[in-house]
Amino acid sequence: MRIEENYSLEKHNTFHLPVKTRWFMEYTNEEELGRILRDEYFQECLSLHIGCGSNLLFINDFNGIILHSAIREISVERESDEQVWLRVGAAEKWDDVVAYAVSKGWGGIENLSHIPGEAGAAAVQNIGAYGVEIKDVIESVETYNQLTFEKRVFTNEECEYGYRSSYFKNEHNDPYIVTYIIMRLDKHPVFSINYGNLKEALAKYPEITLDAIRKAVISIRREKLPDPEELGNAGSFFMNPVILVTQFEVLKVKYPEIPSYPAGEGKIKVPAGWLIEQCGFKGKSHGPVGVYEKQALVLVNLGEARGHEIALVAESIRTAVKDRFGIEIMPEVKYVG
Repeated sequence: MRIEENYSLEKHNTFHLPVKTRWFMEYTNEEELGRILRDEYFQECLSLHIGCGSNLLFINDFNGIILHSAIREISVERESDEQVWLRVGAAEKWDDVVAYAVSKGWGGIENLSHIPGEAGAAAVQNIGAYGVEIKDVIESVETYNQLTFEKRVFTNEECEYGYRSSYFKNEHNDPYIVTYIIMRLDKHPVFSINYGNLKEALAKYPEITLDAIRKAVISIRREKLPDPEELGNAGSFFMNPVILVTQFEVLKVKYPEIPSYPAGEGKIKVPAGWLIEQCGFKGKSHGPVGVYEKQALVLVNLGEARGHEIALVAESIRTAVKDRFGIEIMPEVKYVG
């Protein structure tokens, strides 16, 4: 177990904000986690469990305990002729998990290549890209209840997955910490390549394979999204709004070029990046905060930005989109502080 006081979180958030936490605690197994949760001092303090910090915006220093998992494992729990079940530690880097699965010829998560963050956070967030979400492969999620200290295994259905949402993100539910996720992957995968420009990107490959899809996705993401190591960011800052078909039809009359995707019966998903771009934010800087020139969904730290400055730019974008289109876009990034 690792415990640090007045610990810098600059390397634990992809905006690279110079914030600190009163205490930083990192555990390497479930036994250590249990000891931390039962500690009276921990129970009295404000606490937050984080992964890589790729989906967080720290508004200021954290006056409490930041908890982080160091549980790393990728193992085959069981397999059949058609499928394999992987048990993955919450602290495994998500893209390393994808690379491992693709190297073994197991399909289901190749479209989720190059998404930053750790496996546990991926299951909490229900990450998605190019027509695939992690909920499509999640068999179960192993957790610890922060209030009762009891271990609970959630089935896929019990995770209550939705668009970038899950049971674990609902603040009305007991707080749970993910320790392991179990994923069901296919030994004879059916490829999903008809979302966005993925099919077009695959045209240069002689054959459509798991490896080709992974390489194409990585190429697209690198072209559209900045490397957090070079330019601080948290990927897509906003979620794509889902609106009623009736509302979309009204907008379509005024904006014939508005893009869309099906989102279930009577609903349409509209790309938030397009809405933001139409409001003139793409490529513009607001002091130390910028809207990325290649993707309007991404807010970037141009050097010395503070969390509250990024939040102010985000709110000005939300207001502009609401005023022009009557659509409320919500942050995908979690504000802390």
